[in-house]
Amino acid sequence: MAVVTTGDAAVPEEAGPLAPPGAARIRRLRPSRRGPQPRLSWRIRLRRDRSLIIMVLPAMLLLLVFNYLPMFGTVSAFEYYDPIYGFLHSNFIGLQNFTDLFRDQLFWQAFQNTLVLSFVQLVLYFPIPIILAILLNTVLSSKLRSFIQAVVYLPHFFSWVLVVTIFDQMLGGAGLLNEFLRQHDMSTWNIMTSGSAFKYLVTAQAVWKEGGWGIIVFLAALAAIDPALYEAAAADGAGRWRRMWHITLPGMRGMIVLMLVLRLGNALNVGFEQMLIQRYAVGPQHAEVLDTFAYYYGIGNGNFGYGAAAGLFKGVISLVMIFAANRLAHAIGEDGLYRK
Repeated sequence: MAVVTTGDAAVPEEAGPLAPPGAARIRRLRPSRRGPQPRLSWRIRLRRDRSLIIMVLPAMLLLLVFNYLPMFGTVSAFEYYDPIYGFLHSNFIGLQNFTDLFRDQLFWQAFQNTLVLSFVQLVLYFPIPIILAILLNTVLSSKLRSFIQAVVYLPHFFSWVLVVTIFDQMLGGAGLLNEFLRQHDMSTWNIMTSGSAFKYLVTAQAVWKEGGWGIIVFLAALAAIDPALYEAAAADGAGRWRRMWHITLPGMRGMIVLMLVLRLGNALNVGFEQMLIQRYAVGPQHAEVLDTFAYYYGIGNGNFGYGAAAGLFKGVISLVMIFAANRLAHAIGEDGLYRK
């Protein structure tokens, strides 16, 4: 034990005049930061994290029931599936469903529409939550910020039926926009039935419905940035734009890359219900995507194996895209979905 000299006698360092009572015991109980820490057994970790495990258990149960258990049904993609005989007794046909699928021009048209809609939404929709989060973070009044958050969150809880109805009342043939144009003797334009404008229409609907909800994770990323960085930059004469460029965006970069990776992995899901509602308004040549193709030509025609093959194809392509995006995130020095 180290000692210190007080002039009259040598006393232990823990018992010195500046050490608080019980300091020696605290130092003995405090774990050392030097050297490897002992590995806890799974029972101790389970007891330690039992409250967190209980909290995520309902979400894990829902994920298991609605996402993982249905994956056993993908075996029907290799069968001429008959609901009466089930998976075990239906005729096994191998890759015949995939062969028919790749020869179908309607399938490739749906695949092309899916890629086009996904690209447009990636370019026009993905930056919106980031911009909204940065703008909302600059609002100083907490009451005003809470009010704006409530307003932009609200459309997330609307169904797609209600969203499409609202847009039809605004932009449809008898909507407010065309009524205004008629009153001023101008030519009208029914945007809701325009095939050329459909990809921009569904992107606008997605932005209005989900843009506000998507700012939650970016607001959390902004809250993790140290305010002292802004104060130091302002003291050095950096303006608002330079602080945003050199502090805000670098602080959000990890979250932006993560959300971009997830978005690319989910790129082929462009909204089944949204497309289903508007399919007849603009025609299948514009609104047919992989999900609606699997529904109409698989379930609708009773050819369940054919629809399962289309869904399995979409799942494999999505898996390849998310792994490729994650490798790209690692290549630029970000964690992506997991730390390398």
